[in-house]
Amino acid sequence: MRLLAGLHEADRVLTERVASRIPLRVGKALSAVEESAEGTKLWCGAAAAMACVGGWRGQRAAATGLAALAMAQLISNGLCKQLNDRPRPPKEWFPHDEADDCPDSSSFPSGHTAAAVAFTAAVAPAWPAAGAACAVPAVMVSFGRVQSGAHYPSDVAAGAAIGLASAWLTRRALHMIARHWLSS
Repeated sequence: MRLLAGLHEADRVLTERVASRIPLRVGKALSAVEESAEGTKLWCGAAAAMACVGGWRGQRAAATGLAALAMAQLISNGLCKQLNDRPRPPKEWFPHDEADDCPDSSSFPSGHTAAAVAFTAAVAPAWPAAGAACAVPAVMVSFGRVQSGAHYPSDVAAGAAIGLASAWLTRRALHMIARHWLSS
């Protein structure tokens, strides 16, 4: 019980600091990137661009990234949010009105962060330059979810962990499938 109280206090302190210390212009940029990632539009667009300009390597990176993203979405939104009923951060923690537009679903975990991290972490080994390019908006989405009042920092951390695990599992599964297929 003490651990949960400590986590809640750490979430409150971090959330209030992030929300109050991010300049308005940066907050607007975070919101714009966060909105472009809504419904995975940003990552699907990145995958399409990679597939078009990256040849075989781009197609492989895009397919792996989308598979990891789908797994992360299933785990975070399809499973974890259904098992948890954590309310969104209180609106009074935020010096802006963005927190008024938060969804009604469970706060835990951040599905946006899970998708962003899964896509980026799956793309990076296949095409490091594309992975590095995807890391910038992935970090922006993660900070934006806290800054906007949609999530606690612990929700974002859990989403990132789900994203990393999804990328690892996807890459591992694809490697095993390819190895089996090539040895047959």
